[in-house]
Amino acid sequence: MSFLDYFRSLKPEHRIAWVVAIAADVLQIAAFPLFAEGALSPADSALDLIVAFVMIRLLGWHWAFLPTAAAKLIPAADLFPTWTAAVWFVTRHKMNVGEQEVLPPGPAPEPRRE
Repeated sequence: MSFLDYFRSLKPEHRIAWVVAIAADVLQIAAFPLFAEGALSPADSALDLIVAFVMIRLLGWHWAFLPTAAAKLIPAADLFPTWTAAVWFVTRHKMNVGEQEVLPPGPAPEPRRE
């Protein structure tokens, strides 16, 4: 499956999260001299806070966001696309063999009789 097929299979809010994460990482990597101060850069910190807020609003709380936020405090860690990696981890579709599907609340469907 190509990335484009994977991207099309996502829910709309997951697609928006991918776009925001990639945009934030590209901005931090491309504008490295602006954000070179690492943990002391107010622009870098503001961008990370905004992205974290947007990610939690779009995807809900997930543990993958903690290491991402912590890595942003290390100078030069912005050269690695941590937001993109976190969004990939949260939105990846992986269903284990034998795992049962959880149905929404409501009456159970009638069994088929043949």
